[in-house]
Amino acid sequence: MAEQDWMKRARALVGKQYGRVYAWDKVNAPMIRQWCELMGVAVPVDADGTVLAPAAMLQVWCMEGPVANNYPPGSTTENPYEVLKLMETEGFASVVAVNSELSFERMVREGEKLYYTTRLDSVGEEKTTALGTGFFVTLVMTFFAEQSAGDEKVGELLFRVFKFRPANPVKPADSSSGSKADLPAGPPKIKRSAPGISDDNRFFWDGVREGRLLIQRCKSCGSLRHPPGPVCPSCHSFEWDTLQASGGGTVYSFVVMHYPEVPPFDHPNPIGLIELDEGTRLVAQLVGIKPSEVQIGQRVQVEFNAFNDGELVLPQFRPVPA
Repeated sequence: MAEQDWMKRARALVGKQYGRVYAWDKVNAPMIRQWCELMGVAVPVDADGTVLAPAAMLQVWCMEGPVANNYPPGSTTENPYEVLKLMETEGFASVVAVNSELSFERMVREGEKLYYTTRLDSVGEEKTTALGTGFFVTLVMTFFAEQSAGDEKVGELLFRVFKFRPANPVKPADSSSGSKADLPAGPPKIKRSAPGISDDNRFFWDGVREGRLLIQRCKSCGSLRHPPGPVCPSCHSFEWDTLQASGGGTVYSFVVMHYPEVPPFDHPNPIGLIELDEGTRLVAQLVGIKPSEVQIGQRVQVEFNAFNDGELVLPQFRPVPA
């Protein structure tokens, strides 16, 4: 079968190099310190005393911030995801991330100014999976540090997604045996993915289904911990019970997911790191608020909402009016 015109246009983009996206700020010690505090690691320092950024921070420096596509002056105005947009116009509107591989040439140093360029590496052949039929698309972002003697490559991010038409299990009716009234009105509704449940966290999800927010507590030292685990990280005891949290807390930190747009979630999608009043933190979706109105320190309260026709219950947090 001859390749469709739209796919010829998509494959013609393979190898295209998109322009620079600059970092808003130079690599700086305050951001490094805060990142290291959250991760519980020491701030790296070079032999000459220069503060270094942990390698895993590389992608952070060139992010646009809470406003989508708000890049510094001089950055490219090209859309490096144009091949994905082209596929969406042809019905391949669903996406699932497959790979995100970050590699490093070296740690970046305080005071350096970074930027990255994007290359469309490949568009695979059509594949049919359990999710549906589509194409694997691979992009490569290459990060550079500006240098007077010539810019230096410091790392690379490979990002691969699967763009697909969702599988439709509905079969056409046999015109000789059935009525049109037996046919579903439309495509099947996409469900939310269920959490992975193990012996360590089963109590938590059982509590959620009962409308209770249970936090694991060490019997030896009383420390609270979430996510649940078999051993207390403070005293290494294996003995634990649970504390029913009030469900009240504050937004300790948050992110707003803009892309990829994954059904059935609304977008932009605000996700909060909630500090419970009892003293531990958990990650949950924020509801009942516009993403632009979320604030650090905002009071929130848990609510338990059912999805997938009642098969799944999730704890979500709603802002409490001041």
